[in-house]
Amino acid sequence: MKSGPTYARVAALIGDPARANMLSALMSGLALTARELAQEAGVQPSTASGHLKALTTAHLIECEKQGRYRYYRIANQETATAIESLQVLSQHNGLLRVRPGPKDPALRKARVCYDHLAGEMGVRLYESMAARDFFKVAADGISLTDVGEKFVYDFGVDVQQCNASRRPMCLACLDWSVRRHHLAGALGAAMLTAAFDQGWLMRGSGSRLVRFTAAGEAAFRKAFPIVS
Repeated sequence: MKSGPTYARVAALIGDPARANMLSALMSGLALTARELAQEAGVQPSTASGHLKALTTAHLIECEKQGRYRYYRIANQETATAIESLQVLSQHNGLLRVRPGPKDPALRKARVCYDHLAGEMGVRLYESMAARDFFKVAADGISLTDVGEKFVYDFGVDVQQCNASRRPMCLACLDWSVRRHHLAGALGAAMLTAAFDQGWLMRGSGSRLVRFTAAGEAAFRKAFPIVS
C-alpha cells in the first residue's frame, strides 16, 4: 500500500485517545509533568512515557527539564491551532452536540486557548476590536490599523515586541464553543497577558478555565463594548 502524506502520520498521532487527552490538557497553556499527563490520559506512567516520546519526536509538544522534573507543553501556535480546528471539525462530522463546546458555563465564558483568550469573552474582544476598525481584514489575514495599534498600546501591549516575534501578529482563531472568531497570534497572547497583569483575570487551577474578578469583568466589558 502506498504511504500517505505526512499529515496522515501527524493525524494518527493526535487521534490516539490517550495522546488526544494529553494534548487537550496541555491546551491550558500550562506545562505539565509526565505523571500529570498520565492521569489526564488515564494510562499508566510507563505507557504515558511512550506517548510523550512520540509527541515530542513529532514536534507537537516540547519538554523542559527543571531540577528532577520534566515539564511538557504544546510546542507551538500551529499545533494549538490545529487541535482547536479539529475540535471544530469533529462537531461538523456527526459528533455535533445540541449545544457545541464545553458544557461547563464557566469554560464557555472564558478559557485559555494555548496562550490567548477564548470563549464568549475572547469572541467579544475580537468582535469589539473589529467593529471599531482596529483590524484591517483582508483575504490573507488580519492586521492592526493605526488606531488599533494605539488602542493596544494603551491597553498595555508592547507592539514592537509583538512585531519582533517570529509568529504572526494577528490571527483569527475559530472558537469551538461560540463558533465565531477570537484573537490569536502574538497580539492575542499579549492581550491576555495584559489582562492578567491588570488583575482582571484569575487562573483556574490546572485547567483551561480563567475567571474574571467582578471589577475585572466590568473593566473588560467597558474596554470591549458590543458595537452594533
